[in-house]
Amino acid sequence: MKIGTPKEVFEGENRVGMTPDSAKQLQKLGYDCMIETGAGANAGFSDALYKDAGVEVVKTAAALWKGADIVAKVRQPEAAELKRMREGQTLISFFTPAANDAGMDAAKKKGTNVIAMEMVPRISRAQKMDALSSMANIAGYRAVIEAGNNFPRFFTGQITAAGKVPPAKVLVVGAGVAGLAAIGTSTSLGAITYAFDVRPEVAEQVESMGAEFVFLDFNEEQADGAATGGYAAVSSPEFAAAQLAKFREIAPDMDIVITTALIPNREAPELWTKDMVDAMKPGSVIVDLAAEKGGNCKLTVKDEKIVTDNGVTIIGYTDFPSRMAAQASTLYATNIRHMMTDLTPEKDGQINHNMEDDVIRGATVTFDKEITFPPPPPKIQAIAAQKKEPIKELTAEEKRAAETAAFKAQTKSQVTLLTVGAVLLLGVGLVAPASFMQHFIVFVLAVFVGFQVIWGVAHSLHTPLMAVTNAISSIIILGALMQIASGSFLVILLAAVSVFMTGINIFGGFLVTRRMLAMFQKS
Repeated sequence: MKIGTPKEVFEGENRVGMTPDSAKQLQKLGYDCMIETGAGANAGFSDALYKDAGVEVVKTAAALWKGADIVAKVRQPEAAELKRMREGQTLISFFTPAANDAGMDAAKKKGTNVIAMEMVPRISRAQKMDALSSMANIAGYRAVIEAGNNFPRFFTGQITAAGKVPPAKVLVVGAGVAGLAAIGTSTSLGAITYAFDVRPEVAEQVESMGAEFVFLDFNEEQADGAATGGYAAVSSPEFAAAQLAKFREIAPDMDIVITTALIPNREAPELWTKDMVDAMKPGSVIVDLAAEKGGNCKLTVKDEKIVTDNGVTIIGYTDFPSRMAAQASTLYATNIRHMMTDLTPEKDGQINHNMEDDVIRGATVTFDKEITFPPPPPKIQAIAAQKKEPIKELTAEEKRAAETAAFKAQTKSQVTLLTVGAVLLLGVGLVAPASFMQHFIVFVLAVFVGFQVIWGVAHSLHTPLMAVTNAISSIIILGALMQIASGSFLVILLAAVSVFMTGINIFGGFLVTRRMLAMFQKS
């Protein structure tokens, strides 16, 4: 079978659904690849690169749609493209099925099987096909770059001969894929980054990336993510009011605000109101990644950049992935290739459209002249339901009793070990000569002291390698110290060399380990 990619007809779209690298992988699955001439030019992939990868370059979109058994593209097909679909053909693209009844009806009448990439279920096995996450990752990164391009100061703080420059303060609203990408980019540029999400469990992820999570003094039971496909659920009016109040409180301090909040099949919730914009300092920037669905900011204008009367720049672009076409095309084409791998289990160049497969069924919106949207919930849930069990608080008496029991158990264990050790030493002493016992006791004491030395080391330095080498070194150095008072010059010399060498090993090992750990610490 042939898989083809036409040139995107949506105005301003620079991405392409097949790259030379992905074409090579598709050919390994047994497919012949086709592409419309110039389809990858805006993403930096020339026709020559496709030819070198063994891809057939066709002159017109009509010829490609006619010759391809599978069409892989980026944007939702427009009316002219819908007319080119034919029976038995498979279309893989973004399709917006919840708001595209005309497209689904056309596909049903034509007999075209449509796989919508935004409908890939959010389960672990399908992450490699999750085009929404791939594009959201790019959008989050690019949002910070666009904000920096319009922000009149540095992101990072600096102390220069000309004076001190304070770091920018960035607020990211929504800690999904796009939000986390924005957080990572912002912190790496040196800004003081804050983040908010209706799901308090993501606070740990936010803080691990060097940002500060904005908590609300409000408790609300959140819907389990399995019921919402891994997305945030709609908040109650009380929670929304508390959220807006918190944003009003921090708005005057923020230099850059990046909003990413979207709820599937709904208009974007309004989170940044006009009075919050009015409270921001001149030169501040708002980047609204939800502009395509109405925007999280009240003043956002879709696909435009505006400057308010008080000097706040509001960016409502909806083509952030397209502004990084080469990277976006590479990731999206990889998502397509993984989808084709699941559709071709035998690697024989023939599609096996298995509607019993959770991923394929979830992404299919029309099949065999039937509309299959919306899909049933996947057998494997997006996020396993988390049962919160209350943690019992111990009373002071219970804590004392637990500590006493632990102390008694530890004492009993130590006494037992010492008793067994003493009995063994006595047993050996009954049969061994005196000279052996003298050296054996020194060895046992050296092992004991070496163990105590290792036991007192900070856990951050307690790697297995360091533990073993320092234990051996401790035994050697103690033995050498015992022998350094010997009357023999050769024994004294060897003992001194042993002390010197093992000292280097012990102290040098700790020094190297500390330097290694410092590489992972934020200064």
